[in-house]
Amino acid sequence: MAEQKVTGHHILLRHRDIPEIGEFEVYTAQGGFETFKKVVTTMEPEAIKQLVLDSGLRGRGGAGFPTGRKWMFVDDNNWPHYLVVNADESEPGTFKDREIMSKNPWQFLEGIMCSAFAIGANDIYIYLRGEFWQIAHELDRQIEKLHAESLLGEKLFGTDYALNIYTHLGAGAYICGEETALLNSIEGIMGQPRLRPPFPPAVGLYGKPTVVNNVETLANVALILEKGAAWYRSFGTAESAGTKVFSLSGRVKKPGNYELPLGTTYRQLIYEYGGGIMGDGKIKGIMSAGASSAVIVATDEVLDTPMAYESVPSLGADLGSASVIILDETVDMRWLINKTIDFFKHESCGKCTPCREGTFWMQKLTTRIASGDAGEADVELLHNVAKNMQGKCLCALGEFSTMAVASSIERFSEDFKV
Repeated sequence: MAEQKVTGHHILLRHRDIPEIGEFEVYTAQGGFETFKKVVTTMEPEAIKQLVLDSGLRGRGGAGFPTGRKWMFVDDNNWPHYLVVNADESEPGTFKDREIMSKNPWQFLEGIMCSAFAIGANDIYIYLRGEFWQIAHELDRQIEKLHAESLLGEKLFGTDYALNIYTHLGAGAYICGEETALLNSIEGIMGQPRLRPPFPPAVGLYGKPTVVNNVETLANVALILEKGAAWYRSFGTAESAGTKVFSLSGRVKKPGNYELPLGTTYRQLIYEYGGGIMGDGKIKGIMSAGASSAVIVATDEVLDTPMAYESVPSLGADLGSASVIILDETVDMRWLINKTIDFFKHESCGKCTPCREGTFWMQKLTTRIASGDAGEADVELLHNVAKNMQGKCLCALGEFSTMAVASSIERFSEDFKV
C-alpha cells in the first residue's frame, strides 16, 4: 500500500519527513538516544510516569487508557517488573505498527527503553505476530547494534541500570493480541485469555508485575520526554492529546496510513487525505476500528464528527485502533457481516462458551442470510444471538464479533429485507 505524505504532523511517521531516519547514524544525528541517556542518568521513574500522564498520552492499541496511569498501577512490592510490547497487529484493517517498526525503528526502540526505565523493568519483550518475521529479524539486528553502542546491557552510562530487549514471534493467532493471551503465549502456554483480576500490572508475565503497551503508544514516549507534556498536548483535543496514525482502507481512492491530530474529522480523513470514494460514489458506512467495530451510518453529521476518544462513542462506536474502513453503496451488509463472522469464528480460542458457541451459531446464520436462503426469522435470531453474547464473554473478542452484526441489522435494515 502506497505511503501517503501528510506534512506538519509527523511525530511517529517521521521517516516521511526524514527519509533516512531508519539508519542509526541519521537517527542519532537527530538527537536520538540522548533522551534515553538523560532518563537513565538524571530522571526519577516517578517523574517520568507523571510527565507521561500529564501529556495525555492514551493507549493506541484500542482501549485508550491513560498510559501514565497504567504505569502507576505497577506493584512496586513485587519484583522483577517486565515491559511487554504488543506488536501482534492482527486487527483486519490495521497496518500502522508495521510501518512504525519498519521505517522508524530507532524512535520506537528508544521509546520502549525509556518506558522500561520508568516502570523499573530490566527486560523488554516485543511480541510480534508470526507474519512479521522479517521485522523481527531486523529488530534483532538493531538490538545487537544497541548492545554494540553500549545502549543496552549492564551498567548503562556508568549507572547500576541494566536493560535487555528480546523479540518473540507468535503463530498468527488473533487472540494473542489480547494482553493476557499474549503473556500466556510468551510463557509457552496456550494463547488464551486469563481471568481478570488480577491484572498484568499486579500479576503478569511469569507471575510478576507487567506493563503491556502497543507499539504506537510507546513510539511517542521519547519525544514526549524530550519536548514535554505541553508540546504533546498542543496536538489533538483536551481529552485526546497528540496525533494518531489512522489506517484508512476500503472503498477510498487513496488508502494508507495518515498521521493526523486527534480531533480531525472523518470528512477530512476520507475526502481531503483519502481522495474520496472510489468511482466518486456515495459513502454508506464507516467501520471506525477495523472488523471489530460497529458500523456507523455515514450521515453529514457523522462525517463532521471529530475522531477522538470522547466523541466517537456518541456515534454508537469506538475510536479503537483507528483502523477506518470505508463502505460505499456497492457493499451489501449481508456480505460484510458474513466476512467478519468467518474471521471471528475462526479466531475464537474456544475457552468461553458464549464466544465459542455464539460465533459458530452466527456463522451458520450469516452464511444462510448472505446466500439469500434466509427468512425474517433468521435475521431476528441472528440479532438475538449477537445481543445475548454481549457482556458475557471472557475477553473482548467475543464482544467484538457481535459489533458489526448487531449494528448492521439495526442501522441498515433495508439490506436485510427478505
